[in-house]
Amino acid sequence: MPIDLVLVRHGKSEGNTAQEDNVKIPAAYYVRHSTDWRLTELGVQEAEMAGKWLRKYLDTKYFRYYTSSYTRAKETAAHLGLPNARWFPTPYLAERNWGILDQFTAEERARKFKADFKSKKINPFYWAPPRGESMVQLCMRVDRILDTLHRECDGKRVIIVCHGEIMWAFRIRIERMTVEQFLELDESANPYDRIHNCQIINYTRIDPQTKKITPHMNWMKSVCPTDLNLSSNKWVKIERHAFTNKELREEAEKIIRLIN
Repeated sequence: MPIDLVLVRHGKSEGNTAQEDNVKIPAAYYVRHSTDWRLTELGVQEAEMAGKWLRKYLDTKYFRYYTSSYTRAKETAAHLGLPNARWFPTPYLAERNWGILDQFTAEERARKFKADFKSKKINPFYWAPPRGESMVQLCMRVDRILDTLHRECDGKRVIIVCHGEIMWAFRIRIERMTVEQFLELDESANPYDRIHNCQIINYTRIDPQTKKITPHMNWMKSVCPTDLNLSSNKWVKIERHAFTNKELREEAEKIIRLIN
C-alpha cells in the first residue's frame, strides 16, 4: 500500500445547501444530475482553506492525484492549489448512488418515501435506496481503488478528493470495521465521528513516534481545516480485530433467536 494516503472530502456543494431549511431551490436543480452539482461560494473557500492546511502541514508532492469524476470533487481538487498536481478523475470514486432519492431534500425524502426509510432503520449498512447503492456495494467500489493502489502505488504517496460516504467506505475497508462499529459511528452525535465538508483523513505506514515504516497503514489522523474543533487532529493507532470462535458465537448469541 502507499506510504501515505490522504483523503479529502469536497467543499460545501449545491446539494449540501439544498438540504438546509428555508433554502429556495431553483427548478433546474431537480433536472440536473448530482454529478453536476457545483461548489457554493462557501465550498470554494473551504477548499482553499483545506489546500492551505495541506501545503502547510503535509508534503504535497504526491505520486498520484485522484479525484471523483463529479464536478464538486474536481472543483475542490482544483481549489486546493497543490503545486504541479496532475489529477486523474475516476468514476469509481463517485458519491454513493441514492437512486430515485438523489435530488430530493431530506424533508422530501422523509415525506415521500416513508416505507423506504422505515426499512433503512432495520440495518442502514445493508439497506439500499430505491435504484441506489448500499454501503456494502460502495465498499466493493472502493476495493477496486484499493486494488489499484496495491498494484501501482506501493510505497508512494497518494491523494484522493472524493465524497463523504465513499470516505466512510474507505474507512470501513482500510480499518476493517465491523458492521456494528460502523453503525455505532454512524449514529454518534460526536462531531469527531462525522466527515465534514473538506475533512482530511490521512492514513500512513510511518509510525508517528519512531518514524519507522511498517508494512500496513496502521495510523490515521482526521482533520477538519475549516473548524479544528470538529475533528480530533491527532494520530490514532488502527486496531483491526480478528474474532475467535468463542467471540463469534457470543456475537451471534446477542441476537434473539426467533425460530427454533
